[in-house]
Amino acid sequence: MAKAPVLTPQADDFPRWYQDLITKAELADNGPVRGTMVIRPYGYGLWERMQAEMDARIKETGTQNAYFPLLIPQSYLTREADHVEGFAPELAVVTHGGGKELEEPAVVRPTSEMIINDYFSKWVQSYRDLPLLINQWANVVRWELRPRLFLRTTEFLWQEGHTAHATYEEARDFAAHIHRRVYEDFMVNVLAMDVVPGRKTVKERFAGAINTLTLEGMMGDGKALQMATSHELGQNFAKAFNTQYLSKDGRQELVWQTSWGSTTRMIGALVMMHGDDNGLRVPPRLAQIQAVVLAIKGDEAVLAKVRELGDRLKAAGIRVHVDDRTDTPFGRRAVDWELKGVPVRIEIGPRDLENGTAMLARRIPGGKEPVSLDALVPLLPKVLEEDQALLLKQSRERRESRTTEVATIDEAVEVAGAGGWARIPWAVLGEEGEAKLADHAVTVRCLVAEDGSVPDADDAPGNVAVVARAY
Repeated sequence: MAKAPVLTPQADDFPRWYQDLITKAELADNGPVRGTMVIRPYGYGLWERMQAEMDARIKETGTQNAYFPLLIPQSYLTREADHVEGFAPELAVVTHGGGKELEEPAVVRPTSEMIINDYFSKWVQSYRDLPLLINQWANVVRWELRPRLFLRTTEFLWQEGHTAHATYEEARDFAAHIHRRVYEDFMVNVLAMDVVPGRKTVKERFAGAINTLTLEGMMGDGKALQMATSHELGQNFAKAFNTQYLSKDGRQELVWQTSWGSTTRMIGALVMMHGDDNGLRVPPRLAQIQAVVLAIKGDEAVLAKVRELGDRLKAAGIRVHVDDRTDTPFGRRAVDWELKGVPVRIEIGPRDLENGTAMLARRIPGGKEPVSLDALVPLLPKVLEEDQALLLKQSRERRESRTTEVATIDEAVEVAGAGGWARIPWAVLGEEGEAKLADHAVTVRCLVAEDGSVPDADDAPGNVAVVARAY
């Protein structure tokens, strides 16, 4: 009888495969309240690495980290009509505290534009206070009716940046810088994810913004996932909160603002973009464990060599874990590390020791080969960089092979329904066509220029709509 697979095959049931992998790779569990999640240590380790890489890029822009309260007075949300309307269905509201009904209900933050703008209005007085660049790492709550671990949860973790500038041009350029130099750079060069940078349509724009920039990734089943967004808020919130500054000319002027965010959804994207039927495949630059050294048997000489090699790899700057749990069968341990997607396994047993070799198993391209113990340490950095590049190449080839140029709305619906992306001229589609796509659960993921760059306007000549089904 054939042995049952560890995971449901992707081709049989992609959503079930995803749930299996999240559970068996020990990334997360469902929380006790519907829609919440418990992020397990291995999953949280991925988020910590994402945080570290992103935080460094954010700080390079001159942005500083701060923290704002979780609870926001409900009255704050009435100050910007489009914003409150956009979030109203998702709000969680606290009406009682300390055994009493609150004089004013408090909203559990769905995002922090409101409370941060209240403080920006106090902190900004003069042009000398600008630009004001703030980021916070926090949790938010948006009541989710159709939860799925990492992709859509009632509570999730994120970073949200909020800035105030003296001019429209400064704010526009800062939002674009975050979009390309922080988010896209991180996703391409660390997550090894091919993403399409573009501009959201008016319908898909962030509530209260005048422009939303997005990064869209194609998952293993051909659906799109919005990875991160950067918003030009114009002066909408400045008007609502009367955030003004005294210009060099002695005039009171309203500030121009941006906000931008990325979330633990990126862990779900990591699973769906790079995972295969054997589990996760973690990009080496992201992996908290780049190489695991496994002792096949509890032989003292083997254990000593495994630990020594672990020390040498660590000294060479490799993030390494030594697995010397020989009371657990080797096969089970090897499958566990494969599920977790550790880029490299180095397996050593008594026979390997006699031959002066180790078995090098590469998770990303697959395959095993014996390698001289002396050659391992200098070889590994090269192997890890090759595998990083391969993941990016594979994600790009998937998107390019499954993206089709179309001329009609019906063709776009057909392509999206078959698990691909369609590109259709915006002049052909337009807002009416966008509404027709919605009838088939297909959305415009973003607008791009003919050359693939980000358009300067919603109706710029030559704009192309990238359309797909999405998570």
